[in-house]
Amino acid sequence: MTSVNFQELDSNATPMGLLTLRRRKHVTLGIDIYEIKLDEEFLMSSLFTVGEVALANLGLAELSGPELDVVVGGLGLGYTAKTVLGHPEVRELLVVDSLREVIEWHRQGLLPLSEQLTSDHRCRFVHGDFFAMSASRFKGFDPENSGRRFHAILLDVDHSPRHVLHPHHKPFYQSNGLHQLTSHLLPGGVFALWSNDSPDERFQIALSEVFSYSETHVVKFSNPIQQREEASTVYVARNV
Repeated sequence: MTSVNFQELDSNATPMGLLTLRRRKHVTLGIDIYEIKLDEEFLMSSLFTVGEVALANLGLAELSGPELDVVVGGLGLGYTAKTVLGHPEVRELLVVDSLREVIEWHRQGLLPLSEQLTSDHRCRFVHGDFFAMSASRFKGFDPENSGRRFHAILLDVDHSPRHVLHPHHKPFYQSNGLHQLTSHLLPGGVFALWSNDSPDERFQIALSEVFSYSETHVVKFSNPIQQREEASTVYVARNV
């Protein structure tokens, strides 16, 4: 499907549903907007990236020192990964995504940030299930280095701890799932999560049961299409 103001760049059937990448021109704003959809559900839009940027900046703000190793769960349009790479103290970034198609979009240069990510020697894409990797204590997130631990793990896959893309993600957001994640963090390491929902008290309790410190940030941003302010949530927790 192609027109002057709309182009479907790619579409693939996946185990989670029909994954579609499209570009459309917003005539009033005068910009191209890139969108990823799963069936009829919008996963992300290049018009709204404040939360993805905040996830990286708030998560890394809790760390100090050179040569940080970071995992980002969820590649998407690449805004969280790009922001992480904007921190010069980052030594290596692993971006884990279960959808090979999304990784290929970036390798083919279909998205605005693709070249910045693929040309940075610090950035490595990993095709895999973030949640299964987190639950696997001895393998972990780096297929080239089993059991490797990281300074920060940042996650942006599901809409929120309650609104998940697949039922097998749900256990991760409970105390046991979060405890499994800590085995992949270095002492003093940070876990940060983006959520499209308002702060969730049940998830905050789970964080407090596992981590020595946790904080919830409400990130506000403007919606120029509907001309209103909206908000997302970033949770930041620190390991002992």
